[in-house]
Amino acid sequence: MHHHPNLGDAAASYEYMPLYEQPKPRFIFKMPRVVPDQKSKFDGDELFRRLCRETEVRYTGYRERGIDERRMRFVGDCRKGYAEICFVASGTNLQLYFNANLNPFAQEQECDFEKERGKVHLRSNFIMNGVCVRFRGWLDLERLDGIACLEYDELRALQEDAQLCEQIESYKQRMQRGGGPGAPPLGGAPMAW
Repeated sequence: MHHHPNLGDAAASYEYMPLYEQPKPRFIFKMPRVVPDQKSKFDGDELFRRLCRETEVRYTGYRERGIDERRMRFVGDCRKGYAEICFVASGTNLQLYFNANLNPFAQEQECDFEKERGKVHLRSNFIMNGVCVRFRGWLDLERLDGIACLEYDELRALQEDAQLCEQIESYKQRMQRGGGPGAPPLGGAPMAW
């Protein structure tokens, strides 16, 4: 049996090596849903400037199907609370939700077949590129196209801004305590790793 002169030292140092290191503080940031100045972004962003003007839109669902089946599916999807719509000029595709069960921003009637014969009027509120917006428009039930635009949703923007301010303040408090953004809130239990 061959004996290495430093084996005893290596074995001794191995016994004292920590098997588990304490976790280092993690910096966990929750991505904000909105940008700090939504109105400026809505007014200054080129995409929003194009989409805020009334322009041609088209239903894009089930493109591989015949027109009769597409009409039937479009009406069915709208009644279920959603539709795939494209702004033709910019090529911007949206998956819209109108049903309060599917869309937490849903307000009153957002899919109206009664307002105008042969058309469906749609409204859908959502956050796009960090800005609260509202899709407003109509589509012809025969042609599956129509006119729509995006509007700045000021009421929802105020609500989201308030949440953003709370989130920023919470991060500031955590940083001041030295725990970093992943530290538990004041008076809270430690985060589980």
